[in-house]
Amino acid sequence: MKKLNILTIGLVIVFLVCGSHLVMAQTLIEGGPLAEDQELVNPENPANTNHGDDVPWITKWYGPDGNYTNNGGFPASAPMDLMSEGTGGEITDVSLSTLAGLLLTKDYDVEWGDDHGGTRGWTVFDMPAVGNNMDRGGPVDNYDTYAVIVIDAPTDLTSIMSPAHDDHAQIWINGEKWYNNSRWTGGATSVSHNIEVKLQKGANVLLYRCGESGGGAYLNLHFDDATHDAVTIYPKDATDQQSFLDEVAAVAPVEATGKLTTTWADIRRK
Repeated sequence: MKKLNILTIGLVIVFLVCGSHLVMAQTLIEGGPLAEDQELVNPENPANTNHGDDVPWITKWYGPDGNYTNNGGFPASAPMDLMSEGTGGEITDVSLSTLAGLLLTKDYDVEWGDDHGGTRGWTVFDMPAVGNNMDRGGPVDNYDTYAVIVIDAPTDLTSIMSPAHDDHAQIWINGEKWYNNSRWTGGATSVSHNIEVKLQKGANVLLYRCGESGGGAYLNLHFDDATHDAVTIYPKDATDQQSFLDEVAAVAPVEATGKLTTTWADIRRK
């Protein structure tokens, strides 16, 4: 993987032209994805910038139907692969951000045990870009949220990704980590860093994991306007696991061999 370069502007505000919007931030992260030894390196935070309510925040996600609870605080949970822990290694944090790993959610629930939320199935859920949207009706402190989308791109794209979060956020795309920051961004629509990411033609799987300790608890994401105009993001019309997998199966390539072929074909026949 290429070395991550962080361009820190200091007190100078940089304007990134994102379609019709001007997105302000003081740090642009370029040169990703992260190298293996940088997985837990935190970029220096500038002052946070409120991107407002009129940008295209993503509000529909796919993931476990509840959070991993009693995480001991995000510094303790962040280095742990909670997805691997809950599936006996069948799905990992990294593999969940790939088509093959996403497909396995059809076969494996996440068994986190009674102390950490119990057994979680998979579903589609809404997280409006306001307030503490990560709670999802569960405990309000000390938990981790997993949220997945699939981005169908018409061609290879270089895009700008803007996350807002409280507390520790980690983002993978297609099996590679592009973002890792343990410092909250200051508000549900506030962003500390814009990240330049690469999307491939076709289906791109993005996993957004956020670990919470106490206080605010939010997870939000948008891309530049040009990207939103070009791509289709799933879940779109889906309301549950099967309808989401149906949407993905319509845009994802069928592998030539192995279990992936059979299972995608089964999904498409339903």
